[in-house]
Amino acid sequence: MARSTARVSTDRPARYAKQLAAHMGRKVPAEWSEETGRGSLVFGAGRAELAAEEGALLLSVEGAEESLDQLEDVVGRHLVRFGTRDELVVAWQREGGAAGTVQRLTGEEG
Repeated sequence: MARSTARVSTDRPARYAKQLAAHMGRKVPAEWSEETGRGSLVFGAGRAELAAEEGALLLSVEGAEESLDQLEDVVGRHLVRFGTRDELVVAWQREGGAAGTVQRLTGEEG
């Protein structure tokens, strides 16, 4: 299994994680715990973990090497859309130090 992580700076990490889990939960198994500040999303191609900490939302995705781009994109794209006002940027880092994909506001979001 390959793994990729992202640290998204925001002053509302729990809010965004909860929103992401609720939205994605309409299509895939998802959970979020207010008590622990942690959650997960389960996709056919892999899994995502969410963790809120002071000043940042920590994201990780795990799946087959060929699925990482897709997993990063799905999680990152939805988060950026929710965080349009805060102009969130999700820059993924692969295990071993390689750069992953980046999701950011492009002006095409509605």
